[in-house]
Amino acid sequence: MKAQPIASHFIDGEYVEDTEGAVIESLYPATGEVIARLHAATPAIVERAIAAAKRAQPEWAGLSPTARGRILKRAAEIMRESNRELSELETLDTGKPIQETIVADPTSGADSFEFFGGVIAAGLNGSHIPLGRDFAYTKRVPLGVCVGIGAWNYPQQIACWKGAPALAAGNAMVFKPSENTPLGALKIAEILIEAGLPKGLYNVIQGDRNTGPLLVNHPDVAKVSLTGSVPTGRKVAASAAGNLKHVTMELGGKSPLIVFDDADIDSAIGGAMLGNFYSTGQVCSNGTRVFVQRKIKDTFLSRLKTRTEKIVIGDPLDEATQLGPMVSFDQRQKVLSYIDKGKAEGAALITGGGIPNHVTGEGYYIQPTVFADVTDNMTIAREEIFGPVMCVLDFDGEDEVIARANATEFGLSAGVFTADLTRGHRVADRLEAGTLWINTYNLCPVEIPFGGSKQSGFGRENSLAALEHYSELKTVYVGMGPVEAPY
Repeated sequence: MKAQPIASHFIDGEYVEDTEGAVIESLYPATGEVIARLHAATPAIVERAIAAAKRAQPEWAGLSPTARGRILKRAAEIMRESNRELSELETLDTGKPIQETIVADPTSGADSFEFFGGVIAAGLNGSHIPLGRDFAYTKRVPLGVCVGIGAWNYPQQIACWKGAPALAAGNAMVFKPSENTPLGALKIAEILIEAGLPKGLYNVIQGDRNTGPLLVNHPDVAKVSLTGSVPTGRKVAASAAGNLKHVTMELGGKSPLIVFDDADIDSAIGGAMLGNFYSTGQVCSNGTRVFVQRKIKDTFLSRLKTRTEKIVIGDPLDEATQLGPMVSFDQRQKVLSYIDKGKAEGAALITGGGIPNHVTGEGYYIQPTVFADVTDNMTIAREEIFGPVMCVLDFDGEDEVIARANATEFGLSAGVFTADLTRGHRVADRLEAGTLWINTYNLCPVEIPFGGSKQSGFGRENSLAALEHYSELKTVYVGMGPVEAPY
């Protein structure tokens, strides 16, 4: 099984190789097999990519929004036509089941290109400000060269979520995917060229932790958008702040999902499972602290255990598979260490907790795991695990659970299940998070803003709000008469 690209990087409309860069081995998580070997970007590659972006950006910014949008919408069409091929590549890249990737990964990327291709004109409008005889007007202008740094859980989606608004606003982008999932972004770059995007506007370079600083600190880079962990976000934001660059930080979370005793229990369980086990738990917005009102705790846990133990674990390329492997051996070991901490600190293991014994080969599989009787001070209730580990906590009343839910440095997402919509809105208003759901979980259509608060980041991806983060406001004052001066 191979997925070797033509070369490691895509710069100025073509594949580029530099074998002086460190070797990056791309492993298929289901088997541990090396499916591609690439090279990290050398400083020369970084310079070449940024130079191409800087050269191409002004002419692109000079096009009408309609002309830019036409190309983005064509890219969306090509992605949909190539959905099966892109989904299989995403599965090889990440280990996620094909039944997921075929409906959630390239398709959401295509949605992003289509949305931003269609709303550019409305989203980039300025305003007219009457000032008596004089007047002023504002306009939104692009930032220039933007850098996108991706994560490994949704590599194609993230490449599009960052690329689409950046390009729509008239910018150029240099995108660095995670070294764990280097393949998908190269295909996105190919598709954009096929759709008619001028060369140099969307460049992809490979790299590791040594590559990011070369991009972030480059004087020709105007903005950095990162999807990653909180520690990485702190480092990138600090570096960007040193040169006063624009930043968007989409970081981690330890999000609460609150289930009141009047909720539809089966729907709440479904939401909790999607918010913990989808993509093998490797989703930043997951509701990993599931607060269940004490009256329904036993029923909730019983039904949850039954449904969890029916999840089909297996070959990600088999459409019957519902749960694939973790993205890497190291990530699985990290999750297993958290499971050990949960046991050691007294949480009750309801199901899972180890490696499935019916899965053969070297894949990085792990059982979907549920802990009950979790308390707020336990490690598994405080730290982001980023794996299929659900923590169920008891609560009695509304004020109590809100206070406990907010007692975290994170603020990415939150959810509430209740039949009382007045309470649903009231609780959502009091929860300290950037993205919230009532009676559902983890739905992120491109039409709505997505992002966090507190240590989970700042800025927003998707919706018209994203265009604001890839542009800045220019104000023009127009004098309509002679200038009077006292000297």
